Amino acid sequence: MTDFQDSKKPDPFLEEGRLLFAGDCSFIKGAVKLDQLPDMAGVEIAFAGRSNVGKSSLVNGLTGRKTLAKVSNTPGRTQELNFFRIGSKLTLVDMPGYGFASAPEAKVRAWTKLVFEYLRGRPTLARVYVLIDGRHGLKTTDLPVLDMLDKAAVSYQIVLTKADKLKPGEHEERLAGVQDAIKKRPAAFPDVIFTSSEKGDGLPELKAAIARLIAERS
Repeated sequence: MTDFQDSKKPDPFLEEGRLLFAGDCSFIKGAVKLDQLPDMAGVEIAFAGRSNVGKSSLVNGLTGRKTLAKVSNTPGRTQELNFFRIGSKLTLVDMPGYGFASAPEAKVRAWTKLVFEYLRGRPTLARVYVLIDGRHGLKTTDLPVLDMLDKAAVSYQIVLTKADKLKPGEHEERLAGVQDAIKKRPAAFPDVIFTSSEKGDGLPELKAAIARLIAERS
């Protein structure tokens, strides 16, 4: 466990999480319309975040596959709902980034509508992991997404990215600030996870959280 994670007893789901993401992993399909969504199966989780927050890097880091999700320096490159099958129990969805995107406004609105409709109408969706740049914490562009998730009663958990970019001692301050900001939000899961796709920090804890979620839904 990294020095910026809370000191706790060993999580029994750490090994289950490791095994979950060590198995088969494959791309199912990309969807730009609701009628293109794949059939629902098992537990489904989704990753949301501002453009260029590191969603694709995190998906690649979780699965240990460098090119499973495309990584780009161009914000807004992910323009569809990308579905991945992880083992036999989990479907992972990489959603289009919100906020700034290098695309026409009409297309950004279309992506946003697709995402919101997906979140409101997917019974197998167990949790949304909302990625926040750990260097900056929650920003005003994140709040409408959290508001929407609260209103739709979709469970979500904050995952702070780019932990390796912070100075020593800044992690606890950032964690405390985010936890305070979400404590009164009805659909927010209270635990916040700090991660670094580059260094691998926090990924075992995130895998364990996902494995625990699957066990709870089984």
